This record gives sequence, C-alpha cells and structure tokens, in this order.
Amino acid sequence: MRTILQVLQSPLMLTGCRNVSWTFLSLTYRRVCTRRSLISQTSLCSYTSTQPSPTNSHNFFPLHPPVHLSPTRCLSHSALRPSLMELKEVLQVLEQLAPLSLAESWDNVGLLVEPSKSRPIKTILLTNDLTDAVMEEAENMSCNLIISYHPPLFRPVKRLVQKDWKQRLAIRAVEAGMAVFSPHTSWDSVKGGVNDWLVGGLGSGQVSVLNQTLGGASHSHKLEFTVRSAEELNDVMEELKACDSRTTLQHSVSRPDSSGIHVSLTCSDSALTPSVQTLLRHSASSQSFSVLKLEKPPLPGHGQGRLSVLDQPVTVATAIQKMKSHLGLSHLRLALGVGHTQESSVCTVAVCAGSGASVLNGVRADLYITGEMSHHEVLDAVAKGTSVLLSDHSNSERGFLAVFRERLAVRLPDSVTVVVSKADRDPLEVV
Repeated sequence: MRTILQVLQSPLMLTGCRNVSWTFLSLTYRRVCTRRSLISQTSLCSYTSTQPSPTNSHNFFPLHPPVHLSPTRCLSHSALRPSLMELKEVLQVLEQLAPLSLAESWDNVGLLVEPSKSRPIKTILLTNDLTDAVMEEAENMSCNLIISYHPPLFRPVKRLVQKDWKQRLAIRAVEAGMAVFSPHTSWDSVKGGVNDWLVGGLGSGQVSVLNQTLGGASHSHKLEFTVRSAEELNDVMEELKACDSRTTLQHSVSRPDSSGIHVSLTCSDSALTPSVQTLLRHSASSQSFSVLKLEKPPLPGHGQGRLSVLDQPVTVATAIQKMKSHLGLSHLRLALGVGHTQESSVCTVAVCAGSGASVLNGVRADLYITGEMSHHEVLDAVAKGTSVLLSDHSNSERGFLAVFRERLAVRLPDSVTVVVSKADRDPLEVV
C-alpha cells in the first residue's frame, strides 16, 4: 500500500465525494489512523480493525460489508470528513450505523424535530429519554442535535402547548435550534445493537435472534400466466408496465409449447389489482393464470430479542452479579423459576431490552433478562421453570449509549463532540 505522502503527491479522483483541497489533504497527512474504525462505503478509506472492540465485537455496518485494510496505514475517518458537518450528513452516518428500516412498523423513529435554519453540528447529546433535566443539560452545552433513544414524540400531535411536557420539550428544541432524532427499535434490531450488547453481559455464546426482521422486498406477488404468441406477450407486457410504472417489472419466459408461452412476473401490492384486470382482458392469459404471495426474505442477525446458548454456563447467582456489573446497577429484581435456586445452572438466556414480555413469551430458556414485565407475565414464566431478572425499563438500555458514542465519534470529524447525558436516568429507584 502506498504511503500517505505518496497519496498526497499523486492526483486524486474521488467519485461521489466532496472536492478535497490540498490544504485539507496536508492537514490529514498528520492525522494517521490510530483507533479502530469501520468506515462507510462512501468514505475515502474503508477498513476494519484487526482487534475486536472491548465492549462489543459485532460488526455495526449490517448492510454494507467493509473493505479490510490495515488500520495503521490509512487516514483516520474523521480526518477525511469535512471539518464541519451539516445535519443531513450526520443523519447519513446514523442511517449507516442502524438503518431506520429495521425499526418496528408501530415505532416513530428518525428525525422528529428539524430546525428551520441549517447550521453546522458541533455538539451531539445522547440520552435514553428526553426529559426536562436532559433538555436543560442540552441547552447549557449549546447542543445542536439530541439523539434520544426513546422517541419524545410518539403519538400524533394536534397542537404544541406548554401544558403537555413532551410538547413543551419539542417547543424548547425548536426555540434553541436543536434537532431531535430517535432510533429506538432500529437500535434494538440491528446486529451489534442494544440486544446484542445486553446478552453479552453474561459472556460469549451462540446467539440467535428471537423475532427475525424481514427485508423490504419491492415486489410482493408473483403472477404466472400463458399467452399464445410473442406478439401477444409484447402487448400484455406493455399494458402491465403501465400498471406499475414506479418499479421495474421482473419477468421470465419459458420455451413455448403446445399450450403457448408461459410467463412468470413479479409485481408490487399496489399493482396487483390492475395487473390482474389486464390479464383478464386477454383471452389466453385469462384462462390460465395464478397469483402467489411472496414472503419477505429474513435479514440474518437483525431482529428483536436474543437467545444465547452460553459457552460457559453460570449459576443464577453469578448471572445476577455479571448483569449488575454490566448494567452498572447495585440492585436487580429476581423471580426464581419453579424448582430453581440461585445455585441452579443457567445454560440458555433470552433477553429483550425494555419491556420484553411480548418478545420473550413462549421462549424456552433458563433465564429471561429484560427491563420490565407485568406481575402475571412473571408468574407465567416462573411456572414454566424460567427464572426472570428485571432491571427496570431504561436500565436495560442506557448502558449501550456509551458503546454507541464510541462508534459514532470515530465516524465524525474532531469538530463534533459526542456526549452521553449525565442527567438521564430511570425514573424508578430502589429506596
């Protein structure tokens, strides 16, 4: 690989990147990459570290495989970024880390508050919940972007008034020119996200996803039909294209036989009805056609909840101590499964950050770990011989903010400061 000096002395052609001045390149020469970084496919230098992260070894670029280069022989990612970043550029980085398409359909994720005036992003505050205390903290540090794991605006808003505390926070953000972004279940689902971090508290194991995320296929139905001639096929295809002008029709044709030419075509939900109506207008195709529903393909490693078969089984008592340390808590709540004690062995553990009963229900494991479950949900699990460990809702999520801060900071220029909130905390405490 050429040295950095050789790179600076040679002409550069960058496709899809900003024009880089010689002054900027001279500065970047002095900034050699010395820390682990996974760089997006649009960056000048992409690599992955040969050393695993001390907090999480998962690849956090789920949909873009990285190029493997030596981390000690290339420019740092932040050095290759412009010295100032606009909001839209930070949002692109956040999308690369955890695509919003991975979020649950019911969730309200993404950019929730956008300032009217564009300004460089200099300070980003990470918080699990946006509260009055956190907003005051953000105002005091002249924050430009708040990344709140839980969306402060969730249900539709018909008015913005001071009497509602969430609406009041949104007003303060607008008045201060602060953007507010929420990733929520996209962080839960993504490989290497909140749930992988949570299950890692008990050590290594064979980890699988409980509720697999499915890919967003553009075509959801397959139509199979027969036409009598190539001329009729051309006529039918022209009419079908008009039914689904937003996407490219995908079709295949088999060799003609005595019954005609057999055609297989995929189309979207919106194009299904007009496509069927088109086929019914043609005598040959109307006599022999079928409609098949296509299933969306799973995205391996992404989804809600995790099940780990531990490489080294632990006792319930040891699991408690490990999770206290991992979550930074002095107390947890425990419900022992029927016939179990704190010396019982834990070989399999199922986790779901936050309120995990709907994801964990029916999963066979020695131990459930989540933030909260209702009284009757705990009783159901215990009756089936599964012990339950509860931390309170946000305590099962908050520790991931420090992990994410590191992953985000290495992808931003040094002019951007990423801070984890000190005012953010779970509303419940043991007294």
